[in-house]
Amino acid sequence: MTVLSPWEVAARHFQPRPRRWPTPGALARALDPTTVQTPALDVIDRELVALADGAIDRLMVFMSPQEGKSVRVSHRFVEWLLVENPDLRVAIVSYADEMARRWGADIKLDAQSFDGADGSVDLGIRLRADSRAAGRWQIDGHRGGVYCVGVAGALTGKPVDVMVIDDPIKDLEQAQSAAYRDRAWRFWQAVAVPRLGPGSKVVLIQTRWHEQDLAGRLLAQDAGRWRVVSIPAIAESDDDPLGRRPGQAMESARGHRDWAKIRADVGEYVWAALYQQRPAPADGGLFKRHSLRHWSKGAEERLLLDGRVVDLRDCWRFLTVDLAASTRTSADYTVAAVWAIAPDGDLIMLDGVRERMDPAGHWPAVRALRERWAADVVFVESRMFGTTLVYEAGTAGVPVQELHADTDKVTRALPATARADSGRLWFPPEDRFPDWADWRDELLSFPNGAHDDVVDVVAYAARVAGAHWLPMERQRRPSASSGYGNGVIEQAYTAATGSSAGLDLMAIDY
Repeated sequence: MTVLSPWEVAARHFQPRPRRWPTPGALARALDPTTVQTPALDVIDRELVALADGAIDRLMVFMSPQEGKSVRVSHRFVEWLLVENPDLRVAIVSYADEMARRWGADIKLDAQSFDGADGSVDLGIRLRADSRAAGRWQIDGHRGGVYCVGVAGALTGKPVDVMVIDDPIKDLEQAQSAAYRDRAWRFWQAVAVPRLGPGSKVVLIQTRWHEQDLAGRLLAQDAGRWRVVSIPAIAESDDDPLGRRPGQAMESARGHRDWAKIRADVGEYVWAALYQQRPAPADGGLFKRHSLRHWSKGAEERLLLDGRVVDLRDCWRFLTVDLAASTRTSADYTVAAVWAIAPDGDLIMLDGVRERMDPAGHWPAVRALRERWAADVVFVESRMFGTTLVYEAGTAGVPVQELHADTDKVTRALPATARADSGRLWFPPEDRFPDWADWRDELLSFPNGAHDDVVDVVAYAARVAGAHWLPMERQRRPSASSGYGNGVIEQAYTAATGSSAGLDLMAIDY
């Protein structure tokens, strides 16, 4: 007797054979004549057939919402597979159990409704009498069936021949949460992979909310194995999957869609992720490329802001710092920036550092910035107040103030983006700040980028400026013996607290 290898056994489940319906779309139209077929769904059908035939075994599908991709893959594709091979064990996964069960229930209803009675289409799928739950059922006389689960659920003891993962992250709020992104990744590593055997197939359908979402991590881990079908609402390149020219809109399954209005309504970073399948907008998300302005150097200590002259001797200067405790390649960066608040309220970044460094290097880097620009207070997030930097700064007599992260990162960044949009936020000239490209790219990719340390530093600077500046009369510049501009600091304290009596910088809570 010939003993087949596991690969040969698995391959027999996916052998190309004459099919009752050539594609999932053809099956969909046979069961529902109102089914709309678009060029995008033609492309998805083609890739699903290639997956079923064994030409590929991993497929990612990214496309705008409400264009039929989930129905085509999670419903019709699974149904189409089981019609052809009722021994297939299929798992349908989504961000929540009830969402996954919806697809299992739809397929179950079709199996019970299209049974050949009264001359109707007969799918030939008969459910076992003792296995008819919406999210968990088997086909009578066969080992195949459907099991539906959320990413927080389990597939213990259930071998899977085909796994469909449909939206492992619910929405933007979850996508911005490392906890939810990590939950989806843990599901893949600890639940999904152990259930996949030789020859198993996987389809991932999702919106590219974040560079570190499930698709992003899978592509970083093993990009060569995955076939990616990414269909933007508006074509952006000459190798568009639909053969469109750049700028050409997709034909929608919903009829005419005003893509320009949708873009205006949802905003740039939602548009980029949800409709263009790019986790980082081409022209910025919250921070817009055209809003990132640069000062230029004037005579002595003067800066030019689009022709306006600002004398640094009239400005209060301070630092904001975001610390990282690791030097690993994948770790966050330690970022520090020195800022000036101009008399008219403009916020000016004078210099900065963004490096992966050992904690022992934090204070030397910050001290060098502070001394170079004669800056005053160092602002550090409260969770970092037990670090070496704070201890060494205190030992050196440098005032350090706490910043409390009492809102999410996106909300915290909004004052900074408002300043940028209104032309009140300035960055160093590119020729004087060689690291500007890294700072710019992180700002433009926020909130979908892999790192947001620069954004934290900029956001906190805007927060400090908002708390410490009110329009004031031009004052006498502080002398060299008066410290780092204490007259301006006193006015800032008055603006923030309403009183200048008993000023103690170490006691101010921001």
